[in-house]
Amino acid sequence: MDRILQIFQNDLTCSICRNYFIDPITTDCGHSFCRPCFYLSWPNMSDLAHCSECQKAIQQRDFHTNVILKEMVLIVTQGSLWHFLRFTENRCTIHMEAKQIFCEEQRSLLCIHCSISQEHGAHRHCSIGEAAEQHREKLLKTMCSFWEKCRENDRNLNVEIVTTRSWKIYVTSQREAIRAAYDELAPTEPLKKRHHLERLQREAKKIFDQLRDSEASMTNKRELLRVMYTELKEMCHKPDVQLLLDFGDILHKSEAVCEHMPQPVKAELTAVTIPGMMTRFNHLQMIITLQHRSTPDHVFLQGDLINLRVGCGSQGAPYTPPLAECYYHSDAQTFTTGRHYWEIDVGDSWDWALGVSCDDWVKENIHLHNAFYLLGCAETDMHHKVFTTSPPLLQYVPRPTGRVGVFLDYEGRSVTFVNVAKRTLICKIAFCSFSPHLRPILCCSHF
Repeated sequence: MDRILQIFQNDLTCSICRNYFIDPITTDCGHSFCRPCFYLSWPNMSDLAHCSECQKAIQQRDFHTNVILKEMVLIVTQGSLWHFLRFTENRCTIHMEAKQIFCEEQRSLLCIHCSISQEHGAHRHCSIGEAAEQHREKLLKTMCSFWEKCRENDRNLNVEIVTTRSWKIYVTSQREAIRAAYDELAPTEPLKKRHHLERLQREAKKIFDQLRDSEASMTNKRELLRVMYTELKEMCHKPDVQLLLDFGDILHKSEAVCEHMPQPVKAELTAVTIPGMMTRFNHLQMIITLQHRSTPDHVFLQGDLINLRVGCGSQGAPYTPPLAECYYHSDAQTFTTGRHYWEIDVGDSWDWALGVSCDDWVKENIHLHNAFYLLGCAETDMHHKVFTTSPPLLQYVPRPTGRVGVFLDYEGRSVTFVNVAKRTLICKIAFCSFSPHLRPILCCSHF
């Protein structure tokens, strides 16, 4: 019988903490763990988790409580409590009866006679088992919302890490684009050019310092959150009586840790008008007619921006619309030489990609290997990002709305994008590997 009981208890024990399950979950590989133990063993929430038992990758992100396991654990722990209540050490020294009542106000154990005495009669009290379950459920509810704070901080930390790593590369590309624009479009404005570049350098350094401070703050907050989450887990694992006596102000302590959550820095350079830029482009402006074409494929980037698509969803999860519309230029307007400028109205939408692509890409409808694009992407309803291809690079500029200008310099091997309404440079893709034939392209899913 003892052997059977031992096997039964082993089946109710988490392999990570070696305690009875609290809020047990079962992964898609069939193994069960305490929810907090599993979460704490997940080092990077932006990656797939792995089962500590079989090492298989776990596709799930959200887990439901295994109610059957939870109820079985409750039966076992109630039995353990019943044995404790029978111990001589748990008897009231006045009435010599077992202490079975928990007083909320004084956080003490009482026998039935003490609980109705003049000293405790007006206090709120209930059975030890009932009180322990109530406190444990409060802990689990707190831990659930607390873990969301951990996830939020990890997401923000990943954003800061990516931004910090790419910031200097981005600033260098913008500096070269601005310098080239002044040399080509406003060679008689050396003073404005110098002031523009100096302003860029000051602003870039200030933002970079903010990014490093923010990353350090989020890293520190990550450690504080995990330590506090571990404390909540350990409190939850305590036997019923010890949990009640040690509970104290742990919930208030956890609330304090969640205060002042650091937020990502708004890494965005101020857009500055370059004298003569729009005048020069307007002289080259042409009207293009886009021919409609529907395709079930989606604009897709590889490399550092894996899984970015037109219509990208939140938290890095690609949003796949039912049909992505692709518009491309007719054969008569294929570019093989020269300088060309045109404008496209993207309105207030966020799921678009525009630029030029090599002729073979249009015919074969393949991924963007030989396409030079500016893409608008929404991570949430309130946050938008702008990317370029070849190479994939985040553009830390205000999100363009309305008309976006595209300047193709075939011999110069470059594609420049401008914000028409603000008359500012968005970015320039230089050293492009053009094929003999280029076409203007607009891809979108919700226009």
